[in-house]
Amino acid sequence: MADPSTYRPAVGTIPEQPGVYRFRDDSGRVIYVGKAKSLRQRLNSYFADPAGLHPRTQTMVFTAASVEWTTVNTEVEALQLEYSWIKEYDPRFNVKYRDDKSYPYLAVTMGDEFPRVQVMRGAKRKGTRYFGPYAHAWAIRETVDLLLRVFPVRTCSNGVFKRAGQVGRPCLLGYIDKCSAPCVGKVTPEQHRRLADDFCDFMGGKTERYVKRLERDMLQASHDLEFEQAARLRDDVQALSRAMEKNAVVLADGTDADVFALADDELEAAVQVFHVRDGRIRGQRGWVVEKVEDVTTADLVEHLLQQVYGDVNGEAVPREVLVPHEPPLLDEVESWLAGLRGSRVEVRVPQRGDKRTLMETVARNAGQALTLHKTRRAGDLTTRSKALQEIQEALELPSAPLRIECYDISHIQGSNVVASMVVFEDGLAKKSEYRKFTIKGLNGTSDDVASIREVITRRFRRYLGEKEEEAALAAGADPATGEILDEAPSLEEDGVPPGIDPQTGRPKKFAYAPNLVVVDGGAPQVAAAATAMAELGIEGVALCGLAKRLEEVWIPDDEMPVILPRSSEGLYLLQRVRDEAHRFAITHHRQRRSTAMTASELDTVPGLGPARKKALLAHFGSVKKLRAASVEAIASVQGVGPKVAQSVVDSLNPPDTASGAATENRPAIDMATGELLD
Repeated sequence: MADPSTYRPAVGTIPEQPGVYRFRDDSGRVIYVGKAKSLRQRLNSYFADPAGLHPRTQTMVFTAASVEWTTVNTEVEALQLEYSWIKEYDPRFNVKYRDDKSYPYLAVTMGDEFPRVQVMRGAKRKGTRYFGPYAHAWAIRETVDLLLRVFPVRTCSNGVFKRAGQVGRPCLLGYIDKCSAPCVGKVTPEQHRRLADDFCDFMGGKTERYVKRLERDMLQASHDLEFEQAARLRDDVQALSRAMEKNAVVLADGTDADVFALADDELEAAVQVFHVRDGRIRGQRGWVVEKVEDVTTADLVEHLLQQVYGDVNGEAVPREVLVPHEPPLLDEVESWLAGLRGSRVEVRVPQRGDKRTLMETVARNAGQALTLHKTRRAGDLTTRSKALQEIQEALELPSAPLRIECYDISHIQGSNVVASMVVFEDGLAKKSEYRKFTIKGLNGTSDDVASIREVITRRFRRYLGEKEEEAALAAGADPATGEILDEAPSLEEDGVPPGIDPQTGRPKKFAYAPNLVVVDGGAPQVAAAATAMAELGIEGVALCGLAKRLEEVWIPDDEMPVILPRSSEGLYLLQRVRDEAHRFAITHHRQRRSTAMTASELDTVPGLGPARKKALLAHFGSVKKLRAASVEAIASVQGVGPKVAQSVVDSLNPPDTASGAATENRPAIDMATGELLD
């Protein structure tokens, strides 16, 4: 890695104008492209104190070997040049959006002599008009089949088109009037192009004029007593109406807009966009991006708009672009988009109404897309193996950590402190071995370090206890008393392997030691866990902590954390383990908090179950009235006998020690003076 001071530009050589800069590595490859309002201020920030940079930016600076820049006149030009260079050089440290799948488009090849309607995927071609993208190819084909009644444009391949022209006979679609048959000269090239233009106008949202024109022609044909022609036009109107119904109106004012939404975590982000034209959703598209550089959500939005609209023609840019966060260079982005469209474009965050509701729908789609992406990534065997190998190398373990346990603490200001233990085996969650802990050693304090020490101690104390039981059974002794039994049970003969409860056939709760223990936190939490394991003499179990702020991996007795690359599968697995422990701990904490909030004095009454408790509260209305009731009144409630009634009275009305009455086996005390009473 190069020292940034070796290629830092000389003082005063960096201009203050806006521009775009490129970092190159020692082989001359561009690894990062950025833009700036002031090149001098931005580039100096990389070299002022590299140790204070974000870890991802720090890695980029130390990987680079040179930096160069180009000045431009305006920030809009910088925005355009930055996108061009990112597309040209594909730098490794820039955010790259990639489709989470290949979305199909409806394409009309207007560059051909006889334009063709077809479903297309992949890179866009010059001279072709695109509509969409759509979620499913079958949805496009259904729409096209309806529209071909009204706009009989060619849909056949070039080979079929040439062959029909050679034999002088059209294909089946030409005979059923779903193609104008330009291959055999039924229409001229100009007539066929007009049909293609009308088809494109209808798909572009200009629907009402065609419906009105057909309705007018239908009425005229009926007036002229041409009923067959009127019936055909009626069917055409119905076909257009069905095609329009496939896209429900979501914005009543007929808005043209692209609605973007994001769902992200520390490593990745999923993006969804709904293309709304004439108030209807005409297409949907999604991307997944790895956060290989230090970016905010607003930065992600700006990069997204660059890559979405960088290669499109002006017709694809709508009047409104609705985003979850305003990009940092809002005015420049709007000017750039307006230049592409040829008219004003507004980029804004919807605050209320139908547009806000639609954005929430898009956001839900983005969240589902991120979850699906993570599920697919976690389920891949090759990816899991790579993740375990990367963890082994980063932590210098003798073997891959096939069993990982992660611990997290959850509480609210020291109340209802709980801990969770989740287990991952071979990179997959093993929920049957998740465990919950209620922290006992804290009294209203929120000491996460002490809580980690307690839960690690309790977990491995149970592990040692179960190992001692297995050793005693193997030696023929009673695990409880240590006495030698007359007939020692043989685990192997009974077919019960070690770590399995012979009575239930299930694994014992803490029978297996993990290869790696992960705690949610930094150096203090790791030190507490290491102390607990050392006190119990636990050996052969690796330990690390994952700090959430910068995703640093802390190891016991190391002053500096291990920084895994943001694209590392090992870091992704550790993050997933940590997040699952956090989710499980919060769930347990909420359950305990809910139970505590609904606790009642009747819960401690012997012999009083939920049904009787419900009957008493329904009869008396409150615990206060129940406390004032007599034994006879309580016993009169259906299902409550004299014995339970007496228990209720005794529990709700304990002896008053403040008045000097003595309770059984306890001396009476005068609360005013503290003296013992006779």
